Amino acid sequence: MKPVIALVGQPNVGKSTLFNRLTRSRDALVDDQPGITRDRIYGNGSYQRKAFIVIDTGGLDDDDDALYSEMSGQTWEAVAESDAVVFLVDGRSGLSAQDSRILDRLRTLGKPIHLAVNKTEGLDFNIVLADFYGLGLGELHPISSAHGQGVNSMMSSVLKDVPEAKPEADEKHPVIAVIGRPNAGKSTLINALLGENRVVVFDRPGTTRDSVRVPFKREDREYVLIDTAGVRRRGKVDEKIEKFSVIKTLQAIDESNVVVLMLDAQREISDQDATLASYALEQGRAMVVVVNKWDRLSPEQRQKISVEVDRKLRFLSFAEFIYISALHGTAVGDIFPAVDRAYQAAMKELPTSFLNRILEKAVAENPPPYVKGRRSKPKFAHQAGRNPPFIIIHGNYLNKLPGSYKRFLTNTFRKACDLQGTPVRIEMRASDNPFEGRRSPRARKASQKRRKK
Repeated sequence: MKPVIALVGQPNVGKSTLFNRLTRSRDALVDDQPGITRDRIYGNGSYQRKAFIVIDTGGLDDDDDALYSEMSGQTWEAVAESDAVVFLVDGRSGLSAQDSRILDRLRTLGKPIHLAVNKTEGLDFNIVLADFYGLGLGELHPISSAHGQGVNSMMSSVLKDVPEAKPEADEKHPVIAVIGRPNAGKSTLINALLGENRVVVFDRPGTTRDSVRVPFKREDREYVLIDTAGVRRRGKVDEKIEKFSVIKTLQAIDESNVVVLMLDAQREISDQDATLASYALEQGRAMVVVVNKWDRLSPEQRQKISVEVDRKLRFLSFAEFIYISALHGTAVGDIFPAVDRAYQAAMKELPTSFLNRILEKAVAENPPPYVKGRRSKPKFAHQAGRNPPFIIIHGNYLNKLPGSYKRFLTNTFRKACDLQGTPVRIEMRASDNPFEGRRSPRARKASQKRRKK
């Protein structure tokens, strides 16, 4: 699993700026469940090819009680899930009593703590750091989260203290992650799926952020289910107490090759649903979307939720949508065939000759548009990877292709190769033009005439 790093500190010390720098993106997953602070944000980062999950926690203010309030309790819960903590302080303001109180609390959790003294650009480090040496944290990291100074050195130190993420296993059977918001019915579905063949579940105890890998067989085919909701016996499933861990969900997506995204038909499609789906898509995971509690809706309500799903999750048009009742087992049997189809599409081998016939026909029937007087010329395609299928197209002026034409090619390959259920990644590689930057013979003659005059 990817290691987890929590950013902690008072408000306005630069946590969010550092978060954006580490993730190289402003897109993040926000834990927006009722009673949970919206300031808790999750994203993916990497340093020297080492991937990690980073959490931007809510700022801990100057009120002593804030350290133990319900809202800040979510910050400490995020810290408890982490492998290491980056404790940010403001180098321009100096050490405060609140910084000392936060550090005292951090020490009780037993996590590696790295002190980042932020906003130090243009300052004398010896003077700025003097106040903080007395905290007894050893090496200090003067940084500027806004400008990036010192961040690489700090991350090199932080990542020495966290476990190395294991490379993805070369699984020969589907690894399935069931994800979704609390109370969508994940636990009920998991028990329904596993209960079809009375599978023995190997539930290994671990920390709160551990996901359980459940190997099982169905109709003589092997699967692995990564459970993020907690596998329980049927009689003990209580969706009201189902807990939600963003960390477990993100790690489950990373470890899987097929994601079952579960939606609650009785609730609106939330930004969190869409963001979870976007994360799985970015990771290239094959996907099946399951809309639960469908039996409880009237025809008018079904029409409304169908329109909402189409509008908010249009980017998942490649996935199969299945409408079920996990509690009663309605249409649950349709999930495994859909998972199998998505997995087979994601792992499919695509012969080069076949891809080039598809490309040739697509370009002949729908030529690329002219851009600034030139037409792009896709010439050659080959598969560069699986899970998801990765196709590279070579040709001339491909960097000028509009996004609409790239989507046309993607959809053409998906349909022709029967890749329903999986994302398809296409990369355009423009061939080098040996005449790039060179003048034509006519231009050279004109230049010579000018020089003679």
